[in-house]
Amino acid sequence: MNQLPAGPSPEKPEQPALFDWGDTVPATPPDGGGFRDSPRARRMLDVREVYAEPAALASPRGQQILARLPGVPVTEVPGHWRIPSLHGNDGNIARWTRIKSEILVLGVKQTLTTRPNGRSADWIAPGASNGCAMACAYCYVPRRKGYANPITLFTNIEAIVTHVRRHVWAQGRKREPNQCDPHSWVYDIGENGDCSVDALICDNTADLITAFRALPTAKASFATKFVNPDLLTLDPQGRTRVRFSVMPTNDSRLLDIRTSPVADRIAAAADFLDAGYEVHFNLSPVVLRPGWQRDWADLLVHLDDVLPHRVKEQSAAEIIMLTHNQQLHEVNLGWHPKAEDVLWQPAAQETKRSENGALNVRYAREVKHEALARLQELIAAHAPWLRIRYAF
Repeated sequence: MNQLPAGPSPEKPEQPALFDWGDTVPATPPDGGGFRDSPRARRMLDVREVYAEPAALASPRGQQILARLPGVPVTEVPGHWRIPSLHGNDGNIARWTRIKSEILVLGVKQTLTTRPNGRSADWIAPGASNGCAMACAYCYVPRRKGYANPITLFTNIEAIVTHVRRHVWAQGRKREPNQCDPHSWVYDIGENGDCSVDALICDNTADLITAFRALPTAKASFATKFVNPDLLTLDPQGRTRVRFSVMPTNDSRLLDIRTSPVADRIAAAADFLDAGYEVHFNLSPVVLRPGWQRDWADLLVHLDDVLPHRVKEQSAAEIIMLTHNQQLHEVNLGWHPKAEDVLWQPAAQETKRSENGALNVRYAREVKHEALARLQELIAAHAPWLRIRYAF
């Protein structure tokens, strides 16, 4: 790839691994404790301050969440987007990861819409959250949230579930197979957050999985970088697709801050399949930097070596090339400048104005085309069983 400038390769981990999949506590039902009450889970999320809309506080889900946070101070706010101490406060850059761990926002989702997708899923459902406790340096969600991106949980989960049910029923049966699924309508339920992390706080994720269990024409789908054993107890009966996001270890150590190690995500695949989930993988994002082909080949060999046949035979993957953003680039320079050594590559990238007016950068057309072709060659050579549903 001659278009790529030389640059530093990823160095040592930015933080120690959060979890070891082989050493997690046994999964038990959420109301009986389980992983989300474990010290390991508290390393991910240790809420010390809550901002909440009054209606969210008064809701049953809001009360459930607060009951799990005894003694945590609560500040009422007029809206989950209108918190001056969080949004638009550039002083928060230095506290980027700490805010994610210690602050929680509770809101009510006012606009419930399901919009078509056609790539990863047929439809994007109204999410039950926005933001995340993890801190992936390339994440698109904080682009719209200023200088802080903690989890915002929407407490009107009953309205969200009712909306999704009605939308599914209105579609009828899927008449033609497509890249999303040959038989079922696929609904992404976690576009702006990580459902596995949300499940550490409340039952929004469990409620959505339960709802899709009773919808024979549809499947829920969400991508995750976090291994939460409590999800193994939810009995999805094949109606929820988990997409474990994976990338080479060197990239993950540099870019996937506060996530479960990639090896743990892969190791969890068989357990999630056996618990009733459909298990796919996101090869995401593909970051082009010196040595990327070698490291992706190593990852594919690892997948082939450790995944049992039952996982391979039902598996599929999405390839998602890196898209970055000028505003996020500037934020990252304030808290994690090493990440920008590989994310911000003007010589190999071109700009694109998004629908909301943000200035995004992506790999130039020819660079992206060559990289996708090379990665698909590597998949054919090292993991030929891995069907590619789509590449973007």
